Amino acid sequence: MTSSAGTLDRIVNDARVNAGLGWALIGFLALVAVESLLDGDLLWAGFAAFVAALALAPAASYRELTVMLPWEVLALAALPILGRALATLMFTSRVATFLSVAALALIVAAELHAFTSVKMTHWFAVLFVVVTTIATAGVWAVVQWLSDVYLGTKFIHSEHRLMWDFVAATIVGGMAGVIFEWYFRRFVQVDARLPEDVAAAARRGEESVAGGDRR
Repeated sequence: MTSSAGTLDRIVNDARVNAGLGWALIGFLALVAVESLLDGDLLWAGFAAFVAALALAPAASYRELTVMLPWEVLALAALPILGRALATLMFTSRVATFLSVAALALIVAAELHAFTSVKMTHWFAVLFVVVTTIATAGVWAVVQWLSDVYLGTKFIHSEHRLMWDFVAATIVGGMAGVIFEWYFRRFVQVDARLPEDVAAAARRGEESVAGGDRR
């Protein structure tokens, strides 16, 4: 059993396997964007395309196909989008939207932490995801309002529901922040899933933060 678990860990943490799963999820997001565009759902098509582009940012920045976020992060972003695409009830659709917004904040936090010199303390990581989720929900509300005004859609039904949307986004953002801190900061071996030069840079950033925390 231990040998099998170790083999599974090595497979999951392999950079090529992680990149392959990540590219498959990005392909799914692109398909959702195209399908939504063909259905005339321009707002959701743009959102799915934006999430896919954000997921592509590390590979594009390093110009290397294997530089990819942990596939679990992208799966969290893709699942709500799939739920939104298949949803038939308005409530289910709106919940999927909130989860997608939180997943978008999670991607931003994970990319900043893994691929830049920005290293977050534990409490700030949670706060960052929550605030980013609320900010993204605000931008999303503005985009919906502009769509209603200029495209004749009916996304915003009332100010009361819009305020509850922000409450829901805050709650979901808090959950996403806890997931980021508990799982992706403590259990996922991000550097094991990256090319050695990129992983080395990530480890140096972690060591500098650890040194700053001790001081």
